[in-house]
Amino acid sequence: MDKIAMLTEILAANPLDAFARYGLALEYVGQQRFDEAFAEFAKLVELNPEYVPGYQMYAQTLLKAGHTSDAIAMMRRGMECAERAGNTHAWAEMSEMLNEIEGEMLP
Repeated sequence: MDKIAMLTEILAANPLDAFARYGLALEYVGQQRFDEAFAEFAKLVELNPEYVPGYQMYAQTLLKAGHTSDAIAMMRRGMECAERAGNTHAWAEMSEMLNEIEGEMLP
């Protein structure tokens, strides 16, 4: 059984499994199936709003696909989530990424 089928089966049994949904989204990213990845990331942050890595990878994937303004918005949401969770490492990574993106956007 391939990873996508395995993760889909896990999610059929437990739709709230954040780790499985995160893994499925990453599998789609790895296959350049961005629309499916975006759908899984969106479900992930909707069903597990305090799952910090979901925001971070969602933002990175949006950026990779050229959706810069959406990536910035998702990164800001992720930073808020990381701050609530006390996850200073993830907050710092997203802050640095946000600063780089915004710096590149300056004329």
